[in-house]
Amino acid sequence: MFTATLALMLVLGAGMQDHKPDDIVEVKEVCPTIRYELRYGTPRNGVKRAVYPKGSRCMLRRSAAERLCLVQKRLEKVNLGLKIWDGYRPPSAQQALWDVMPDSRFVAPPKTGSKHNRGAAVDLTLVDAKGRELKMPTDFDTFSPAAHPNYAGGTEESRTNRDTLRAAMLAEGFMPDKNEWWHFNAPDWEKFAIVDVPLVAPSQKSP
Repeated sequence: MFTATLALMLVLGAGMQDHKPDDIVEVKEVCPTIRYELRYGTPRNGVKRAVYPKGSRCMLRRSAAERLCLVQKRLEKVNLGLKIWDGYRPPSAQQALWDVMPDSRFVAPPKTGSKHNRGAAVDLTLVDAKGRELKMPTDFDTFSPAAHPNYAGGTEESRTNRDTLRAAMLAEGFMPDKNEWWHFNAPDWEKFAIVDVPLVAPSQKSP
């Protein structure tokens, strides 16, 4: 009996070691109900062209993905959900963004790196139960005063949606960006190093 119990403990312990908070993981593996559309894999971003390759994965640090799953579950109770526009971002993509928008209010300089490069930041919006994006004060990567989290213009509906998103994210510990309503940082982002992880899984790459 002792031997069997010890063996089970060793197996469980090994399993726990295989899942570390600082692992870079695909968000869908942690929370399958979160929707995503990586905007940097399309022209619908500040660069106006795709900077991510086809088949790119939506990734975050495991601890950030697990925290985001709590936000998703919170929103599902009121028939809402999350849609991710960007998560982990490779340093090369950070350089591409800086080349187009060298403004540290909206894009972190490549020499210092972004919290996205650490896998500890996420850009997202709200969707309804059918996955339709809710109206917000601006679209993604709109580098203007209207992107400010406290922008008082626009419609009441868009401001309410923006504030609903922020409240849900804050409730689970995420920190808002001061210039972009869609950007949130994991509270422990500083402990993560900048990494260069391929967005496309090796099994998906052409031979």
